[in-house]
Amino acid sequence: MPAEPSSKASRGARATALIFAERTGFAGFLLFAVFAPHSIAGAELSLAIAGAGYILRTLLTGRTGLRRTSFDLPILLFFIWTIFSAFLSEEPRISIAKLQSVCVLFLFYLTQGTLARRTAIIVALVMIASGAVGSVWSALDLMLGRGVVIARMGDSSPLRSLPLNEGDALWRIGGHSVSSVEEIDEAIREQPAGTQLSVSAFSQGENAEFPGFIVTDEMKTRGSPSGITGAGRAHRFRASGWTRHYEYFAEILQILAQCALGLALVNLQNPYGKRRASFAIAAFLLLSFGIALTAMRTVLVALVIGASVIAVRASARRARLIIAAAIIVVLALGALVVWRTRNAGALELRDPSSSLRWQVARVGLSRIPIHPIFGHGMDAVKQHWTEWGFPGTLMIHLHSTPLQLAFDRGLPALALWLWIMWAFWSVATKAEREAQKSEDANRAGLLLGATGALAGFFASSIVNYNFGAGIVALVFWWLAGTVVVLNSDSRANQNS
Repeated sequence: MPAEPSSKASRGARATALIFAERTGFAGFLLFAVFAPHSIAGAELSLAIAGAGYILRTLLTGRTGLRRTSFDLPILLFFIWTIFSAFLSEEPRISIAKLQSVCVLFLFYLTQGTLARRTAIIVALVMIASGAVGSVWSALDLMLGRGVVIARMGDSSPLRSLPLNEGDALWRIGGHSVSSVEEIDEAIREQPAGTQLSVSAFSQGENAEFPGFIVTDEMKTRGSPSGITGAGRAHRFRASGWTRHYEYFAEILQILAQCALGLALVNLQNPYGKRRASFAIAAFLLLSFGIALTAMRTVLVALVIGASVIAVRASARRARLIIAAAIIVVLALGALVVWRTRNAGALELRDPSSSLRWQVARVGLSRIPIHPIFGHGMDAVKQHWTEWGFPGTLMIHLHSTPLQLAFDRGLPALALWLWIMWAFWSVATKAEREAQKSEDANRAGLLLGATGALAGFFASSIVNYNFGAGIVALVFWWLAGTVVVLNSDSRANQNS
């Protein structure tokens, strides 16, 4: 009898610890939803919190919460193949160090092991709202302007060593934002002589990052060390929310816009979901507006493709009319932003960016037969850019997920990636069909949106290396895990 109070206290402590673990995991995912569209550092820190909660819960319950899915085998083989490719790389030290980036796929398992259906929906809604807020901020950012437009550049200006012209704009010096010539001059004076000061600029509407120039004592004693005259803030640049990467921002907004569209269409058909549908439509329009402001031509097309998939899968005729009208408006706005922001000829794909992509793609494609099985190794090209025949001195990736995977990790890795995409599509479409029979409009809407998000992501991947962008890949694996959680029969397959 005396041992009974102690046993009850032990069970109570264990129950308290379990509640703490579950709430910690959920809180981590809520933070991830807030940060994912804006900050890779914030997203990774949030997932560390979620991971800690998941590990504690697993230790307390002895259950992983994972489901057996059709993803498991292709993911395992893809991961193993990537490891082999890294060790057999042309530059093993570089490729092996790069393996840490592949670990983003474990978010797929963390998501399904931590979240239940209700919490998965809440996390998705928070991320959609966060992305919409980022779109609003992007519009304000463009209206307020950034940096300093170069009206005149003196003969002694250190910026003459960079490929900058009058009319371009400086907005970061040494990693810090600047908004006046005085701030640029002060940033130069604060650095010790011999320091290389990096420069971030907008050139012809494009983001440009330069190693910068070397600060000298003579430069610091001038009346204006920068040697430039300013002409106000720049308003011609590609929106990127709170990030510096408009490509990543656009890719994430595309995924979230499709999810919002799916929620809107399903809730429109629900007599009790009109208010939710209104919020979802507003979110879709804001997210689409944000994509247009990034002037990402490929992601705009991907948005249209994904929305078209949703329209085909949606049964209501009114839904298709709404999507058609939205697509026309978004494309018109996107074309206007591309025309105003980017280089001449961007709409016709006759700009330098398009030309460089084609050149790089041709060289990459021609080299795949040299190492068709395990590829050249991740990031090995950085040591052999000119030697392997790539154009120019600016080292970039191959701007295509299928091409990059085949080049870096071999044709079998590409086949495994396609298997993963097919598994995602099969699970999402099956789950969406089953969810339409239920009364949970949010669940059905998110699954419908996921089919469009995957279609858009895949379409964009043809001409963008979105699968290799850390934060975009995290959102992709989160969405894949969310689809598994929302799958109607997923609980039946849960492992013990």
